[in-house]
Parts: sequence; structure tokens; C-alpha cells
Amino acid sequence: MAGVDDFNREPAGRAIELLRTCNAAPRFAEELAAGRPYPDAEALVARAEEVARGLSWAEVSVALAAHPRIGDRVDGASAEAAASRREQSSMSSADAETRNALVAGNHEYEERFDHVFLIRAAGRTPAEMLAELRRRLGNDERTERAEVTEQLAEITALRMRGLIS
Repeated sequence: MAGVDDFNREPAGRAIELLRTCNAAPRFAEELAAGRPYPDAEALVARAEEVARGLSWAEVSVALAAHPRIGDRVDGASAEAAASRREQSSMSSADAETRNALVAGNHEYEERFDHVFLIRAAGRTPAEMLAELRRRLGNDERTERAEVTEQLAEITALRMRGLIS
């Protein structure tokens, strides 16, 4: 897509389809599509972050289901899979010890919180992601849900920028 003007002109169904590649929570896509037209890309991204941060935990859980584990091989040709591969590209440089620690940490995290560990991987090294995973294992459920929601908002903003650039 070339920009926010093109996004503003998309039919509602197509706009919702595009938005779901940024955040799979249905209300997210519906609210952003209904808010058109946006004056510029920054207004659209700001609104995307605002809506993502305001999602209920049930809605965040829907979005989480579309995210692969950090360090897992992401297969498929969907826009979501392509975005995950780009965002986790630093994992290609991870050594075996870090990869194994992430696999073990993901398992421990899922046992503790009953959902996938979500982190904005873009711009982070595998060691940084592992350190965050270990730190967040010490969170209580309420604190962790807040962190997950914030990470989802950051990922959503990155994907929105990619969508409209």
C-alpha cells in the first residue's frame, strides 16, 4: 500500500482485512476502519496504538493467538507470517544456548501465564529478548497482562507503519 490516502480509500471490508494483519483482535480492525479518513500516517498509527492499548484481555488473547513463539520457525505466506519473520530476523544470529534457553523459557512462561510470550522483537537481540522473558516470569498476572498489552501496541504500531509505507 502506498500510504494513508490509499488506506482511506479502501472499501471497508478490504481495510479490515489489511488491519487484521497488524492486530488480529476484531474490534481493533473495526474501530480503525470506522475512524477513516485519517489526515496522515502518524494519526493513523497513534489511533492504532490507542485502540490496541484499550483492548480487553479477551481481545488481546485473540491477537496473541496469531503470534508465533519467539524463536519458532515461522512458516506460511500470510502477511502475518511475513511480518513475524521480519520482526524476529535477529533470531537467525542466535547461538544454540540462547535458542535453547528461549525454548525452555517459552515453555515455562506458557505454563505460568497460559499464553504465548509476546515481545516486540524488532530492534532487540536474542539475548535481550531472553533477558526480558526471564524478567517477566517474575511478574504477577496483572502486571504481565499490562506488559503484554503494551508490547501488542508496539508491534501493532510497527506493522501499521509497514502497512502504509
